[in-house]
Amino acid sequence: MLVAGGYSFILLALFFLVVDVWKRRSWCQPLLWIGMNSITIYLAKNIITGGFRTVAARFVGGDVKSFFDTHIAAGLGDLMVAVVGLLLAFWLVHFLYRKKIFLRL
Repeated sequence: MLVAGGYSFILLALFFLVVDVWKRRSWCQPLLWIGMNSITIYLAKNIITGGFRTVAARFVGGDVKSFFDTHIAAGLGDLMVAVVGLLLAFWLVHFLYRKKIFLRL
């Protein structure tokens, strides 16, 4: 527990240095989108049956997934479905952030 706490403290200090002291904030913009719409993304994931992964399987599932699994590497099809699901979630929060739509309780 102390080792994990020490690593967490080192990462916190490193992120503080990069983001607040050096003002390098462009790389953490997607985290801001998720932070501003965290309730919305949680509700959207639960409203969509199976979450974003189910929607992503409609895009890269089936033949595309089996192509990646058989021709490139086993399991790469599932990775592609997961990555597309994550990108869909990022797209949703970016759209909501750009339109200034925030769900607050």
